[in-house]
Amino acid sequence: MVVEVDKHLLPMKGHYFLFNAGTAPVVPFIPTLAKQLGYSSVIVGIIYTILPIVGLISKPLFGAIGDRFHIQKRLFIIFQLVIIVSFFAINFIPSIPANSEFHCHNGATLMKFCPPNLNEIDKCMIEQVVDENNANTFGAHMKCEKNSAWRSVCSYWNVPGLCESSDKSVTINSFIAHNRIERLGDCFHLVFSNGTINDHSTTLYCPKDKDKVEMSCQVDFESETVSELFAGATDDQVKTTYQFWTFFMMLVISWAGMAVVVSIGDAICFEMLGNKPQKFGYQRLWGSVGWGTFSIIAGLLIDKFSEGKTSKDYSIGFYLMAGALVFDMIVSSRLKHTQTKLSTNILKDVGKIFKSFRVVVFFIWCICVGIGTAMVWNFLFWHLENLAATQESCSYDSSMKTLQGLVMGIQCFGGEVPFFFLSGKLLKKIGHINAMNLVLVGFVLRFFLYSILSNPWYVLPIELLNGVTFGIFYATMASYASSVAPQGTEATLQGLVGAVFEGVGVSTGSFIGGILMDKYGGAITFRYYALAFAVFFVCHLIIQWILERIYGPHGKKKSEVEAIADDKDENFDINRDDNKS
Repeated sequence: MVVEVDKHLLPMKGHYFLFNAGTAPVVPFIPTLAKQLGYSSVIVGIIYTILPIVGLISKPLFGAIGDRFHIQKRLFIIFQLVIIVSFFAINFIPSIPANSEFHCHNGATLMKFCPPNLNEIDKCMIEQVVDENNANTFGAHMKCEKNSAWRSVCSYWNVPGLCESSDKSVTINSFIAHNRIERLGDCFHLVFSNGTINDHSTTLYCPKDKDKVEMSCQVDFESETVSELFAGATDDQVKTTYQFWTFFMMLVISWAGMAVVVSIGDAICFEMLGNKPQKFGYQRLWGSVGWGTFSIIAGLLIDKFSEGKTSKDYSIGFYLMAGALVFDMIVSSRLKHTQTKLSTNILKDVGKIFKSFRVVVFFIWCICVGIGTAMVWNFLFWHLENLAATQESCSYDSSMKTLQGLVMGIQCFGGEVPFFFLSGKLLKKIGHINAMNLVLVGFVLRFFLYSILSNPWYVLPIELLNGVTFGIFYATMASYASSVAPQGTEATLQGLVGAVFEGVGVSTGSFIGGILMDKYGGAITFRYYALAFAVFFVCHLIIQWILERIYGPHGKKKSEVEAIADDKDENFDINRDDNKS
C-alpha cells in the first residue's frame, strides 16, 4: 500500500524538486540584482511590498477559478510557462542611467557623479574602476539639458549650428580613461577634454575667465562595470525610467505565476494525499532539496562567470531557471490528478471558517511570520553584502554569491529538509499551537544573531534555524489550513492562507524593512525585528492560553474549527495526526 502511494506521488515530488530548483537561481538574488542595477533599499522595499499583494490577489482568485471550473492542473502548467518568460526577460533589463552634472569651469571639463547609494557601493569595485595605473578608456554618451549658462561655452567648441540650435538638450559622446576618474568626498569626477557633438569631433574647451557652466545630464557608459558603479538616481528619478517599470512589471507577472503554481500545487498535493495530510511534509521536502541544490550551484556559477568583472553576472542563473522549469512542465503534465471534491458555494463554505476565533488567530500568526520572513527573503543578502563591504579584504566580494548559495543550501538541507521530513511526527507530538509558538521563538533568536554578525561567513550556522522559522511554519500552515477547509474549497483556502502570509505579512515586512534598512542599516534593523518577535511570541502565548481555558485542549466544548473539520469526508482531527499507512 505504501509503495503504491509513493508511485502515485512521484510526479508531485518531481514538481516540488524542479519548481524550487528553477526558482532558486533567480528569486533570492533579485534584491541584490536590483541593488546592482541602481535601486535603493527603499525602492526594493516598495517593490516587495507590492509583489506579495499581487500574490494576495492571484492565489485565491485563480484558486477559486480552478475549483469552480475544475481546471487546476491546466492553470498549474500554464503559469509555469508564464514564470519562465517573465523571469528570463529580467536578464536583459539594463541598469538605471547614471545622473550627473556637466561641469565646465576654470579650464577643466568633467562629469560629476554623486551616487545616492555611495555608502553601499563595494569599496573593492571602486578600487578597480578608479585605478591610477589603468589608462584604458571607455565610451560615455551624455545627454545634457541646456541652461542659461550654456551659450558662454558653446561658441568655443566650433560645432556648426550648435549655439543656434533650438534643441533643449545637447548630446556629447566622449572617451574617458580610468586614471582620469577621481573620488572627492561623496562624489566622483570624470575628467575629459575631447568629444563628439552632431558627428563633429571637437575639443571641449572651457575658458578660465568665464563663469562656471553646470548642466544636468543622463549618462550611458559603454563599460558595464563603470555603468553599474555609477548606476542609480534619486528614488523619484528612478520611478520615471523605463528600466524601473520594465523590471517591476516582469516581477509582478512572475510573482503572480509563482503564487498560482504554489497554491494550486499544494492543493493538488493534499487532494492526492487523501486522508493522510500529515504526509505533506514528505512531499514538500523535495522542494527544499531542489532549492538547496540549485542555489548552491547557482551561487558557485555566478561567482565563476563573474571572474574578472567588478559586478556580478547573473545570466547563468536565468538559464538554469528556464531549463529546470521546462522540465517541471513536462513532469507536471504526468500528474494523475482529477479534482473530485467540489463545493456548490465556495465563498459561503470558506466564510464558515472565520466564525472561529482560533482560525482568526491562526491568520494573524501567518501575518506575523510573513513580516519576519520578508526580512530573510529580501534583506538578508543585502545585509551580508554591506557587511562584506566593511571588511578589509576584497576576497569577501569575489565569493559573495558562493556564500549566498551556501546560505540557501544550509537553509534547505540543514534546516528545511529534516523538519519537513519530521513535520508529521512533530505536529502529532506537540500540536499545531506549540508549533506556532516555536516558530516565533525561532525568529527571535535568528534576528538577534543576525544583528551581532561581524563577519558575513558567520551567518552559515545561523541558517540551521530556517528549519524552525520556515520548515515548521510551512508544514503547520498548510496542514492547519487543509484540516479546516470545507470540502471542495481546498485550493481556495490554501490560496487564501498563502495570500494572507505573503500579501499582508511579507508585504508589510518588506515595506517596514526597506525603510529601516535605509535609515539604520542591517544590524539595528534586525535587532528591532528580534524585539518585535519577542512581543509577538508573548502575545500569542497569552491568547492561546486564554483560548485553551475556554475550549480546553480536548475539552467537552467543541471549537468551531473542529466542527468544520468534522464536516469533511476525511476523518482527520486537527489535534492529532494519523500515522497509519
